[in-house]
Amino acid sequence: MQAVARLEDLQDIAQQLRDHFGVLHCVYHWVSADGQQYGCGTYSREWCIKYVVEDYLRVDPVIIGCYQRFHPVDWKRLDWSSKAARAFRSESIAHGVGTQGFSIPIRGPNGQFALFSISHSSDDEEWAKFTLAHQRDLILAAHFFNQKALELAGARAPEPSKSLSPREIDALTFLAMGYGRGQVADMLSISEHTLRAYIESARFKLGALNTIHAVARAVGEGLIVLGGAARSAKGGWPQISERDVEPVAMAAVR
Repeated sequence: MQAVARLEDLQDIAQQLRDHFGVLHCVYHWVSADGQQYGCGTYSREWCIKYVVEDYLRVDPVIIGCYQRFHPVDWKRLDWSSKAARAFRSESIAHGVGTQGFSIPIRGPNGQFALFSISHSSDDEEWAKFTLAHQRDLILAAHFFNQKALELAGARAPEPSKSLSPREIDALTFLAMGYGRGQVADMLSISEHTLRAYIESARFKLGALNTIHAVARAVGEGLIVLGGAARSAKGGWPQISERDVEPVAMAAVR
């Protein structure tokens, strides 16, 4: 892998990894921050074309489920309950993807999201033993694969965002958590006019069209942290009601 000099050469690496692990398929799938896709692997050309033409990226439980995770995941643990997901699964099996799968989510710079996946056809017990035995090597292979893809695809990587100041990070974080601008200004002990200046500065640095876009980009690029960790942090968060929450900020987080 270290000797690879072109993106096209990663296709050969995927085939070698497939043969090494003795599975049906080995695939690397990169979805960039602007929605562009790049991939290489051993799926049939017919299935790859169908995946793009049918826009399966929007319904693929592997993409949707792994985007919400940081740890390797067995495909059986994902949500296949919807009609669209079941139809997608039937199509993938018909095109030789296999009945089992295992994916490693990867997060890179500037909002990059990628997946390294293997798939096969076997019973659940056999697959569980295989993934347990090879998980460590698969994780290492996934991250080295992604590192090489980033090195070779510099033109695909978006320009890095300018760093945000601590105040700008605080402002976007509180807005993303659902607090109104007045509450955020009070918590930061600044005026709403000053808060507006911080938000506009952050929006400019992130290349965002508006506040919602700025919050979404900051979350996607890992510049602000949300969720239970933020809520449980020390600091005595103020109690708010539903009417106090800015709907647009909550929509951006969702």
